[in-house]
Amino acid sequence: RGKETWADGSSYDGFYGNGQKNGKGKFIWPDKTTYEGVFKDNLLEGEGVYTWIDGRKYTGAWVQNMMHGHGVFEFADGRKYNGNFVNDVREGRGIMSWPDGKSYDGTWRNGKMHGRGILTLPDGNT
Repeated sequence: RGKETWADGSSYDGFYGNGQKNGKGKFIWPDKTTYEGVFKDNLLEGEGVYTWIDGRKYTGAWVQNMMHGHGVFEFADGRKYNGNFVNDVREGRGIMSWPDGKSYDGTWRNGKMHGRGILTLPDGNT
């Protein structure tokens, strides 16, 4: 386990293996964006939480620095997506909910609602 700080203000506190970030750790970028979770060979790889300074947050699976697999993405405006990601994009099954009570439960393709799904309006109508 070790700690490292760079001249630009970024820092890492966590485990190392073979001279690289490997295992659980926390990385903080100069703008205070953070990732806390699993690293493999210096990459975000496994389960982790990425928090942007603008209020966005992703909790879930990472593969080679990309959201990939199941995760929950919370937007700064109150929207929330709970579902599958492929290479940083909503893909497959997922549920998007809006602060006004609207929700979409269905399939996604290239980050957009696609195919079968149920759109529920704030008044409960589908």
